[in-house]
Amino acid sequence: MGPILLSSFSHEFSLPLSNPVIVFLVLLTIVLLVTLILNRIRVPSIIGLIFAGIIIGPFGLNLISNDATMQMFSTIGLMYIMFTAGLELDFNDFRIHQNKSLLFGALTFMFPLLIGYPVCRFGLRYESLTSFLTASMFSTHTLLSYPIVSRMGVSKNQAVAITVGGTIFTDVVVLIILTIVTTGGQSGLPFSFWLRLIVSLAVFSVIVFLFIPKLARWFFQKIGDDKYSHYIFVLFILFLCGFLAEMGGLEAIIGAFAAGLALNQLIPHSSALMNRIDFFGNALFIPIFLISVGMIVNLSVVMDGWNTIKVALVLTLVALIGKYVAAFFTQKIFHYSASQRNLIFGLSSSHAAATLAIIITGFHAGILDDYILNGTIILILLTCVVSSVVTQKAAREIALQQNNGQLTKSFMGTFAQEKILVSIANPPNIGHLIDFAFFIKDKKSENPISLLGVVSNNIEAEKNIINFRRELQESVNSAIAAELKVDIITTIDHNIPDGIVRTARETMADIVFMGWPGKMGLFERWIGDKVETTIKKLDKNLFICHLEKPLITHNRIVVISPPLAEREYGFEVWVNKIATLSQELSAPVLHLGHPDTHKIISNQKNIKNLFTFQTFTDWADSLECKSFIKPDDLLIAVSAHPGYISYLSILDDLPTRLENNFPNYNRVVIYPQQYTPEHLLDDEHPIFTPV
Repeated sequence: MGPILLSSFSHEFSLPLSNPVIVFLVLLTIVLLVTLILNRIRVPSIIGLIFAGIIIGPFGLNLISNDATMQMFSTIGLMYIMFTAGLELDFNDFRIHQNKSLLFGALTFMFPLLIGYPVCRFGLRYESLTSFLTASMFSTHTLLSYPIVSRMGVSKNQAVAITVGGTIFTDVVVLIILTIVTTGGQSGLPFSFWLRLIVSLAVFSVIVFLFIPKLARWFFQKIGDDKYSHYIFVLFILFLCGFLAEMGGLEAIIGAFAAGLALNQLIPHSSALMNRIDFFGNALFIPIFLISVGMIVNLSVVMDGWNTIKVALVLTLVALIGKYVAAFFTQKIFHYSASQRNLIFGLSSSHAAATLAIIITGFHAGILDDYILNGTIILILLTCVVSSVVTQKAAREIALQQNNGQLTKSFMGTFAQEKILVSIANPPNIGHLIDFAFFIKDKKSENPISLLGVVSNNIEAEKNIINFRRELQESVNSAIAAELKVDIITTIDHNIPDGIVRTARETMADIVFMGWPGKMGLFERWIGDKVETTIKKLDKNLFICHLEKPLITHNRIVVISPPLAEREYGFEVWVNKIATLSQELSAPVLHLGHPDTHKIISNQKNIKNLFTFQTFTDWADSLECKSFIKPDDLLIAVSAHPGYISYLSILDDLPTRLENNFPNYNRVVIYPQQYTPEHLLDDEHPIFTPV
């Protein structure tokens, strides 16, 4: 019995490991240890994961074979990287800087090619076709270091936007070159080849960029509350687009990137779904992909002879120099900082996916020899190391520069971190309201979003508090699972408006959210509607929201503001919050207002490019602005309190006018904070009119 058990035990641990449980355990152990150890010594985990792959791979200790399972994980991880790059691309920035992205793509494609071809042709003495294909490999880059950028919180930097935007240009062009060279580079390309390629690209583009967004929009609307189904659907779209790309003769990674672009505007950057996508990618799929990259490195073959080392060093130097020259000229042309230049270089200098595809395909086609194949393996390893180190350093410098900025100012303290209070009247219908609050929240603020429930001071007050907390707990649990900070505040008061106002002051809230007022009966009209009463008493930035559809379904934000809105105390707050919402939804903003207001907004350096402007001053005509508004717009109207400089009498019943004119729209009315001296904060004082 003992020998049998020993034999069985030995079989389980025979190399390479075959038991999938043990294999997966080893991979998880590596991911865990590498992350913990290297974070302590401030070395990017990307480097450690690649080296770990070398050690455990077939050419190292042979713990794990590079079989179909590892190749599957590798493919998933690589596609994940490309997918998240497309998903996190800020479309507003991309639209604004699309010419810059195309120019950078052209530079980072041409310089490596122009430098690499003569080096390979005359330095290494390869044939023209071999030199051209090898040089085109230098033009590619894989965004292996993108998780570093995302983790540092600088993914929205313009340098990142143009680098990611240039990636699709370089990789698509190079992969098309590969197709052309391997298919007919030596015997010529028939007309049928070009026809098939053009038709495939056209059909792929139509399906991905026209059909997929409509399908996703329908799915997210119909399956509104099932977050798990949302994630599975996203994976389905990711691999569907990869499969469609392969069917069209392109690489699957191009399909993955296109899938990210197609879903970009439907998955806000601060949403719970985006958090889940990032979590699974960064925790599992991408680390295992990096391990698999290291597993293909054969050090014994690489070190076999001086010629391999010479070719490897030449290829690596040419690849890095070409990418640095492209980043240098990009910096000079667009007047970027040195940190931005290094970030561009770091992101664009790593070679993996497209490079491997080119080299392996070219090798099998007989165009490339063993020396280039082995040299490229070294190139991949070295460029990944250089890329991670440079990106880590540059991203940290930019992050520190960003963090030096002041937090959003609070009424109760110049440098206090932003506090958002969401007043809940109907817990089952708060999902979209909470999403809105998260989207516009200052990302630097560590304060949670507070969900407020005010219950009447009667004999059932305690029971109502318990019921309120129970109903809200599901929303809190969902937020916690998505690593979002939420807390619940319950209070007892004689009436709801007083409870909201008092709690807003106690918590030093900067912004208060409320639901849209319902239809008032005779009794409510007689004693005063609670929303109207709250508006009169609250000296905070107040957002009154009617949100029945997911915010991601909007393609544009339309903002209507009265004349002199720029003179109000809370003007800067609502402008910045709408800009933040625009970035989260990747939706442009159309501002309908006075030219003076347009001028002030257009002078704001960081947000002016998000806005387009249309003069609208005819407020006396019952908001006759329908001609500017489309069915898929999110409608936001800016109001004012009586007695203040931007107040118009028509604003008294603005919510009712909006409801009558735009009944089927998501709509928000903003009451900006008014400047009120501290001694006039008591409700019994008349409203102060600023000079």
